[in-house]
Amino acid sequence: MKVSVSLLNQEPEEKEFNKLLQKNPRTIIYFYPKDDTPWCTIEAKDFSDTYIEFMQHHISVYGISKDPDKAHCNFISKHGLSIPLISDPELILHKKFGAWWEKNMYGKKIQWTIRSTFLLDQKGKIIKQWNNVKAKWHVENIMKELKLQ
Repeated sequence: MKVSVSLLNQEPEEKEFNKLLQKNPRTIIYFYPKDDTPWCTIEAKDFSDTYIEFMQHHISVYGISKDPDKAHCNFISKHGLSIPLISDPELILHKKFGAWWEKNMYGKKIQWTIRSTFLLDQKGKIIKQWNNVKAKWHVENIMKELKLQ
């Protein structure tokens, strides 16, 4: 499946999701609700601050939200993020990984992204998942659990 990836100081480009998984033996994808919101910014900065450490352990990292490419580019530029962000406006990846929640509440449909993180192998098989996580300390906890620190 093709997704749009926004990289620092580059125009967004379409890439096959499965090809992104081939860059390293393992890949972390994390789903977050919205660019440039307080908790999403904390999480993105934490992943950016540790991006080189992940890469040294042959683990790629991608953030995913339903925001459009332009919002991702602005978010990356404003906060100096080093991680690539994937735009998933049709919620294809969100739904595939169970990171999209929909519920009828008092006759209204409520929908949102569940903050979730997945460690995948090169074939897209889930090795480990963290669901409904809190942004603060999340990256540090992943690094400890994967023994990267």
